Amino acid sequence: MRSELIVLSHLRWDWVWQRPQQLVSRLSTAAGRRTWFVEEPMTPRDHEVQQNRLVSEEVDGLTRAWLEIPDPGHHVGFADEVIPDYIEQLPELIGPRACERVVWIYTPLALEAALALEPTTLVYDVMDDLAAFKGAAPELVVRQRQALRRADVVFAGGRSLHRSVVRQGRTDAILVPSGVSIADYAVASHHRARNARPVAGFVGVLDERLDIDLLGQVAEAAPDWDIRMVGPVAKIDPADLPQAPNISYLGMAPYAELPRHMASFDVAIMPFALNEATKSISPTKTLEYLASGLPVVSTRVPDVVADFPGVVDLQDDAAGFAAAFDRLRGRAGTVASERVRRILQRNDWDAIASRMDQMIFSERSDGTEPAATA
Repeated sequence: MRSELIVLSHLRWDWVWQRPQQLVSRLSTAAGRRTWFVEEPMTPRDHEVQQNRLVSEEVDGLTRAWLEIPDPGHHVGFADEVIPDYIEQLPELIGPRACERVVWIYTPLALEAALALEPTTLVYDVMDDLAAFKGAAPELVVRQRQALRRADVVFAGGRSLHRSVVRQGRTDAILVPSGVSIADYAVASHHRARNARPVAGFVGVLDERLDIDLLGQVAEAAPDWDIRMVGPVAKIDPADLPQAPNISYLGMAPYAELPRHMASFDVAIMPFALNEATKSISPTKTLEYLASGLPVVSTRVPDVVADFPGVVDLQDDAAGFAAAFDRLRGRAGTVASERVRRILQRNDWDAIASRMDQMIFSERSDGTEPAATA
């Protein structure tokens, strides 16, 4: 049976390569499956628009679409003021439903637009507790409950998120933690760079989830180490980031370049704050670091503590991070333990996407229900 996949995401296809891109890039390759990736509104940089209009482009085997809007002076997102435009223009772009239509949302704010597409199956993939993020829309909490109630299938991207979703009434939610593309990071594991000074590195978005005070303290506590931060700054003032001779901010890097950056690290770090924004995160970078052959030092993020006991070095303060750096120096690129290899194989993105594809498209298309667990 032919099928089509329409994904509505708060993340842009060409931004940091995360769970939506990893999954959709694999789900879209199924034979005969037409795929759309619908993003939040965006003000164009190269031309002016007088009214909201939906635009699209073909990229990576799918159709990327978003609403172009005049400069509103603030982040709009899938807000009530633009949802009517999506409801009116998206069905025109995609056309009438002629086969199995799976509509897949990553933000509950897109629920109304998703329902307007008349899905045969509505999937809500909960990858973050968006309501806990800095600058979150006030209506997210209510829309979250609505999306959980209306979705045919609910996935949760981590243990803490899964518990939260179950507490909100979706006891049938399926836990599907995020994974890693092992092959992409193998080059980092086998081709280490030689540094004049040891390097502790971070790859990811620099936002309110980062403990910037701890980062500055770690730089001071480990003056013989260089600290390299790779990733875009979002939702915080770049001027608030700690400055030190041994801290470098390298900005956003394309996904294809991340293994090269990780090959230059001696130790990978996750200096996350322990706050509302991090209580439910399950950092994908943990697996990417391990697949790169890196020892990992992290604060005690709940899902990291639960999923990687004895694998990730957990520390509470700058002195602990500095001591861990010296203890782990020289271990990058060494043969991974059998335990790490099992963790990586179990969480390979190809296997995860295959299981989700089977649960949503294969099993439901013949009238059966998806499996209870993944």
